[in-house]
Amino acid sequence: MRVARLLAASLALVMLTSGCTSESSLGGAVAELQKDTQRLEGNSIFKNPLKKLRIVQRPDKDIRCDKDKFKRSLRATADYERVDEPLDVHLDRAQTLMENTLAQVLGYKLEFDFSQMETEEGRFIYGVKKDPDITVTVYVAPEAPTWRLHAVTACLSR
Repeated sequence: MRVARLLAASLALVMLTSGCTSESSLGGAVAELQKDTQRLEGNSIFKNPLKKLRIVQRPDKDIRCDKDKFKRSLRATADYERVDEPLDVHLDRAQTLMENTLAQVLGYKLEFDFSQMETEEGRFIYGVKKDPDITVTVYVAPEAPTWRLHAVTACLSR
């Protein structure tokens, strides 16, 4: 029993001194979310004025979510003008464009929901970054603005 306690204490000490803890820091998550904002604004697709990218909430203010823990949030909208095409084709194109942007430009791992295929009411895209812990949800709407993005960090200590 004494050996187990000694090993556990040693392991905890090694993790603390090496900076390896099981919880990410808010600072690292905030830095990544701010980079995501810059990448979105600098992306060739969203730089196009026709996309009407609007950053509704920048990740520059702490949001208290627990005692001594905070999170940051990014909210953005953009539009994908519908040309003379059926609504489901328009939603397919808008969804694919946003999925590619999230995965290839912003580095999110996407969770695919095949039950939404062919729906005309709108679609949700879900993605995560594990390190740092950030989740993103995008609603692809049949009306303007087409994309409604919300990315948020986990509830973390400063």
